[in-house]
Amino acid sequence: MHKLSVRFVWILLASLIGTTACNANASPAPAAVPAPMIDAPRASASGQQAAVVSGGCFWGVQAVFQHVKGVISATSGYSGGSSKTAEYEIVSTGETGHAESVKIVYDPSQITYGELLRVFFSVAHDPTQLNRQGPDEGTQYRSSIFYANDEQKRIAESYIAQLDKAKVFPRPIVTKVVPLQAFYPAEAYHQNYAMLHPNQPYIVYNDAPKVEHLRQEFPDLYTGK
Repeated sequence: MHKLSVRFVWILLASLIGTTACNANASPAPAAVPAPMIDAPRASASGQQAAVVSGGCFWGVQAVFQHVKGVISATSGYSGGSSKTAEYEIVSTGETGHAESVKIVYDPSQITYGELLRVFFSVAHDPTQLNRQGPDEGTQYRSSIFYANDEQKRIAESYIAQLDKAKVFPRPIVTKVVPLQAFYPAEAYHQNYAMLHPNQPYIVYNDAPKVEHLRQEFPDLYTGK
């Protein structure tokens, strides 16, 4: 089946099953993930920095970070491939090198890069799933951290090593830490998708629980905006 249709076929099937069943079968919150031992210092003045991550369908990852204190914006898009293939229908073939990604612009005086990664590993996705998340499968759904500089690389690699050593997850983390070449915003209809379609069964089942886990596990970071 063409990768483009998988998510929407799932949505159709879920619609037939019903939203109530989706709520009942939502996955429980993951175990607590410790804070990174190596992190960037909290900035003394307001500013803007960016982080780019991928971890399954960008709808849910974007939704999570839109509710994190200190995040100025979260944009769905594509990273890992070329500009000429940064289109949803092409990316969905799994043959472009792109991953569905989210660019997070944040204020480093309110939240650190390491704190963002803690949210990423805790509630935004399952970092032990290789080339898939939930019902979505393919390299375009891989778990990756696209670092923009040496500090981001050091923090990300150290954090993964820390979590693996502590055996926080039952399986090894498969998240790749790779240099950011470029980020291409996704089409307008993918932006703010979870917020605009809160009752869609795919969102109810796969993405709304992530935001709820964020609220429960990180009340100091959660914002209801």
